[in-house]
Amino acid sequence: MFLKFREANGSKLAHPLQTSLTTLFAKKENGHIILSDDGQTLRNLELSGVEIIRSTKRKSIFDSILLNYGITLQDNQLMTKANEQNFPQKKHNLISAIAELNDLYVLAKHTVASIFREDVKAYLDEQEDIVYTPYFISKGSTGLEFTFDFQIAYRKKEILIKAFNSINKFNLPHFLFTWDDVKQVREKQIQKQILGLAIINDEKREVKPEFIEALTNRGANHLLWSQRYKPDNLKLLKEAA
Repeated sequence: MFLKFREANGSKLAHPLQTSLTTLFAKKENGHIILSDDGQTLRNLELSGVEIIRSTKRKSIFDSILLNYGITLQDNQLMTKANEQNFPQKKHNLISAIAELNDLYVLAKHTVASIFREDVKAYLDEQEDIVYTPYFISKGSTGLEFTFDFQIAYRKKEILIKAFNSINKFNLPHFLFTWDDVKQVREKQIQKQILGLAIINDEKREVKPEFIEALTNRGANHLLWSQRYKPDNLKLLKEAA
């Protein structure tokens, strides 16, 4: 990450904060810090052929992601308001929202029935002996709060789940970091083993072996969607009971 100065709107200085995903812009306004993506996320999606506003389904998914991370949309820019105390959390929330929105480009224009997370939810609902919490939020050792798609709690163990519609070199490290960060704190708090599980959509794209290797090396479990009904994969959801 680097920091430089750039003129914004002709008069106000903004700070572009470069990340591996996009450039975030920060400026002070009325005693607050305004963070923005300067419209890059929507522009990138449109360049990829993904129109958000004209698609009812995509707009619903889009709004849900913004609501989940407390992000607003103004003049096609993703924005959030921070102060000096909550700046790290707000920046993390904006980056997380951008990461999830960038996954929308893999959704076909006319054949989208549901986002992959909803497919995973339906899959979990099929398992009668599993009770889960969607959009589970927990604080890590860094002091930041992280959101997982699902959490399954058992008496001695707990599973934190991330649903990957597509897995790549950006969202995989983010999952591994958040799970490990929360794991350090939560295991001390609740005296349970915290397991990480990546459920990966592999039906229309091949999952690179190095991504699976990275999960294995860090001690996280994975479940390939095309193999979700195999006994060994169902066991991943229930072995913590």
